[in-house]
Amino acid sequence: MKRVISLFMLLAIVTLGVNAQNKGPVMKMDETKHSFGEVTEGEKARHEFHFTNDGKEPLILTNVKASCGCTTPEWPREPIMPGQRAKVTAVYNSKGRPGRFNKSITITSNDVTQPTRVVYIDGTVIKPPTVVPGEKEKSMMSAD
Repeated sequence: MKRVISLFMLLAIVTLGVNAQNKGPVMKMDETKHSFGEVTEGEKARHEFHFTNDGKEPLILTNVKASCGCTTPEWPREPIMPGQRAKVTAVYNSKGRPGRFNKSITITSNDVTQPTRVVYIDGTVIKPPTVVPGEKEKSMMSAD
């Protein structure tokens, strides 16, 4: 008898999961990680994480939060309709942050399959080239 009840409960859970996927909003990400490579210190590096609402109801991003204050996320505040594409933009401020970085952005939505997703950016901030006074003028003169 316990086996019959357990089997019935498992079947009910699977059925509810399939029905939820077929009815509600579903965020399908194009990618979840981006590497900037080298970023010159002082630049604001930007990357857009594109996604599609593959569900049958409007997708709503309820919160998008970066792992630190050096990264600013931008995201749509209006519902994303079924079949519509949208993006979350990560803006990394490299000013005063030389060296490697690896940051995350947590996206919270009403997605019925995965309400919380994390995307990642990484790279290395390098010092800008140093210009010695008079060097620029010398190199410009030698180009003539």
